[in-house]
Amino acid sequence: MLEISGLSGGWGPTLIVEDFSLRVAAGETVAIVGRNGVGKTTLLELLMGRASYRGGSIRLDGAEICGLAIHDRVARGIGYVPQQREIFPSLTVIEHLAIAARPGRWTAESVLELFPSLAQRSRSLGGKLSGGEQQMLAIARALLANPKVILMDEPSEGLAPVIVERLVGTMRRMIDDDQLALLLVEQRTDVALDLSSRCIVMDRGRISHQAASAAFRDGTSDLAALMGLGERA
Repeated sequence: MLEISGLSGGWGPTLIVEDFSLRVAAGETVAIVGRNGVGKTTLLELLMGRASYRGGSIRLDGAEICGLAIHDRVARGIGYVPQQREIFPSLTVIEHLAIAARPGRWTAESVLELFPSLAQRSRSLGGKLSGGEQQMLAIARALLANPKVILMDEPSEGLAPVIVERLVGTMRRMIDDDQLALLLVEQRTDVALDLSSRCIVMDRGRISHQAASAAFRDGTSDLAALMGLGERA
């Protein structure tokens, strides 16, 4: 579904992601973890066309999208849930969903069914929502574009543990109920491993290690050591 080959880029003259290659299949959830500053967010920004492209290929469902504008990438089937959520404070929940909607299986009704607490705030302004509600809205907005692939950046950031648990449960239903591919950047490794089938460790703008998430969950591979956060056994 998503094929990245030799991708390089960053911000201005600074090269952050270098020679990055990855394939994500339809229906697959791949988690990307790593220390702060290794290029995880920049990678997603490159895929969306918001960072400075320096070289390589991005193919979505077989078609090259590197030369496309952001709105054309969305039209081709990429959805994005940015780290800062980027909710419009002056628009209601319903208005957010209305401007994001594209034809497909996901509708305003179906995403509000997925997020019932958001449905209760459907007439509330984005700026009046809690952090958890804003995160739910950012995901719902991305789903309403009816993408083939969703890029999701740190969905648990800044949320209380009980909200994270609820959000993870909802995301699991979203993943299990669709052929949607998900590329998930997540600092909380427990969340990343819980949701993904494959986990990639990123360092200095490249993939330093990857394995099935089950191998990290059962301790076959030492994720903390691979991320540079502990000593290898």
